Amino acid sequence: MRSASLPHRMTLLVLREANQPVKQIQVSKPFVIAVPIAALLSISGLIISLQMQSGHTISRLEDTLRLQNLKFEAIVTDKNEAIQRLQSQVITLSGQSKELMDRMERVSELEAELQSFIDKYGSKGDAGKLSSLSSLSLDESLGRGGEFIAVHDQEIEELAQETSDDFLEISAMLDEIEKNVPTTLQKAKQTQYSISGTPSEWPTLSTRLTSNFGYRTDPFTGKAAFHAGIDIAGKIGDPVYAVAAGKVIAAESNRSRGKYIIIQHPNGLQSWYMHLSEIKVSEGDTVKKGQTIAKMGNSGRSTGPHLHFEIVKGDKKVNPLSYLQ
Repeated sequence: MRSASLPHRMTLLVLREANQPVKQIQVSKPFVIAVPIAALLSISGLIISLQMQSGHTISRLEDTLRLQNLKFEAIVTDKNEAIQRLQSQVITLSGQSKELMDRMERVSELEAELQSFIDKYGSKGDAGKLSSLSSLSLDESLGRGGEFIAVHDQEIEELAQETSDDFLEISAMLDEIEKNVPTTLQKAKQTQYSISGTPSEWPTLSTRLTSNFGYRTDPFTGKAAFHAGIDIAGKIGDPVYAVAAGKVIAAESNRSRGKYIIIQHPNGLQSWYMHLSEIKVSEGDTVKKGQTIAKMGNSGRSTGPHLHFEIVKGDKKVNPLSYLQ
């Protein structure tokens, strides 16, 4: 029995140190065969396990990459939408800028008209000229600098919206200016016309009176009579000036007044100039304050060279000295 079972067993020799005997271990042949097979199976299982784990890892990485791609695509889409919004806002702002520039030109024209009015009628004591809308200039060829501060897309969009809001406010301001400046200018012109049309300057170089306004003894009859103006002494040919701006409504001659002129002024006022030697204006002419309109004379019912001057207010003759400075 023992010899029959030997072929099914194997002897393993274990060599130890030189002074130690060799140790023999007998194992069955199936065990010797099973051990490598088990090792091979273990290694195969490990390889399969690693492959499966690698597959799961790769799958997770692919999922992560897909998610990142989706995020990147969403970011790119948002960027493209933001760029389109910015482009649309830039186009809108460009149109608004062009419109504002046109309106600024109109305001500049109104400003120039106001400045011309001030230059023509303003006094030396007026506070300086109107400031020019284009007084500031930008020269990028000169030195520039500053700390770098990055700007994000959201800030750019907010800036574009703020700029658009500013344009709307400026547009509203220009609306108000365009509406008010012409009205103000018209009122100023009317006021200036009223001022320049109010008698204030003497009609002659001379201020020496020979007869006052009111009751006096008539120089021809010696009787009491009402004198409707003042008589100003002078020489024949002395210049006679318009006491205020207005329109000539009469430039005629008759036996009593001699050669005479009547000028219509604002606010229902008229100025009358009588006993002239020469008339330099015609009916319908517009005259300015201080303009030479005639020469002093002795025509009509007169005792000598002088100017008979009257002021009429609402068809009522009033004292001219109340107006003359």
